[in-house]
Amino acid sequence: MRRIKIQGTAQVPRLSVFRSNKYILAQLIDDQSGRTLAAASDLKHAAKSSRLEKARAAGLALAKVAKTKKIEKVVFDRNGYKYHGRIKAIAEGAREGGLIF
Repeated sequence: MRRIKIQGTAQVPRLSVFRSNKYILAQLIDDQSGRTLAAASDLKHAAKSSRLEKARAAGLALAKVAKTKKIEKVVFDRNGYKYHGRIKAIAEGAREGGLIF
């Protein structure tokens, strides 16, 4: 089965998510120019909270940065990860922050 590539533009960037065993990172990427427009991770959030809470906070932080750059719509790229757990939490945080996808 062939996977269709998700493309982002300057008006509707791609929200790419990377998940490691410890951390989760998200970027807004303009694929046409090859630039990262905004980025957020759970590295800066409270150490005592759970990984799900940190992922949600990273989604909110990314949405806040996107709002300052006047980005409202994005295309969600989960990079092959299943949509549950921390991937779902970062998506919900971004939606709660005002991003539309």
